[in-house]
Amino acid sequence: MESGQQSTGRGRVLGYWVVTALLCAELLTGGVWDVLRTHHVVGVVTGLGYPVYLLTLVGVWKLLAVPALLAPGFARLKEWAYAGIFFEMTGAAVSHAACGQETLVIAPLAITAIGMVSWGLLPPGRRCGAPVRTEGKA
Repeated sequence: MESGQQSTGRGRVLGYWVVTALLCAELLTGGVWDVLRTHHVVGVVTGLGYPVYLLTLVGVWKLLAVPALLAPGFARLKEWAYAGIFFEMTGAAVSHAACGQETLVIAPLAITAIGMVSWGLLPPGRRCGAPVRTEGKA
């Protein structure tokens, strides 16, 4: 590998970890707030017409997404975590838009974009369908 390709590869990996760390920080913070049903998130969810118990469901899944994204291996689980982030955040954006809260659409769409960038920068060994090493196997 040439020097330029090595630095590009390192930059891509660094970018992946920076973006993924931001995503995981948001998921961890949001998941804790949801599970604890903080005043802010209760106001947001009830303002959209959803029941408060939804916070526990979504919060637990956000918290479970963090180790799924950070742990080595588990490529299929990572894909499911990314899909869940996409569905939850785009659903939140649509819910805000449908309730006439257009300014509140920005945050979930930004988190969606961060999730998509993280997924797009996934190193080959962390992706679904990554080649399986067969050395030492008969």
